[in-house]
Amino acid sequence: MVGDYLLAHCTAPDDVLQELAVTTREATGRASTMQVSHDGGALLTVLTRLVNARFAVEVGTFTGYSSVCIARGLAVDGRLLTCDISDEWTSVARPYWERAGVADRIQLTLGPAIDTLRLLSDEPVIDIAFIDADKANYPVYYEEIVPRLRPGGLVVLDNVFLAGRVFDPAYQEEHHLAMRRLNDAIVGDERVEAVMLPVRDGVTLARKR
Repeated sequence: MVGDYLLAHCTAPDDVLQELAVTTREATGRASTMQVSHDGGALLTVLTRLVNARFAVEVGTFTGYSSVCIARGLAVDGRLLTCDISDEWTSVARPYWERAGVADRIQLTLGPAIDTLRLLSDEPVIDIAFIDADKANYPVYYEEIVPRLRPGGLVVLDNVFLAGRVFDPAYQEEHHLAMRRLNDAIVGDERVEAVMLPVRDGVTLARKR
């Protein structure tokens, strides 16, 4: 009931995003749960606008819903670098980027995201980053991104609850342990100020000091 109320009281997705959500369900089946919800997408657009982002990085593209949301929030001359390993899933994204009018702002790199991140300048040039990929590597992605965030820049991490399993010590798989370590590390990370939000499966916002 709370979730339905929240969805009814945030900016509604337009036709492009609604159709992309339907196409994702049809094309990916159960994997479609990896797509951000429309309130999560609205949050990404608002956050991108709030930091006046010119350069955004996304780790985990899937079928491109979150990419559209981030790209729409960019400054006029902004660009989004998005990373994924699946040509199949990202091929769903491309026509929707075109329809949304943001294809010219998005650079897709296929391959391990860690390799792409390490090729970026060591200078603090990232305004906002969104991490929503393989959970076991979240700590690695975080550590590559934070030094490259400009002061006041933001890193957004999705699924930090892991469907509630981070709270349950019975779950001891690699991705559970990695997420617990990272959640604890962010709290003590003096480089950032952070807040964890109970949005869907948990979202952490960490702002570079």
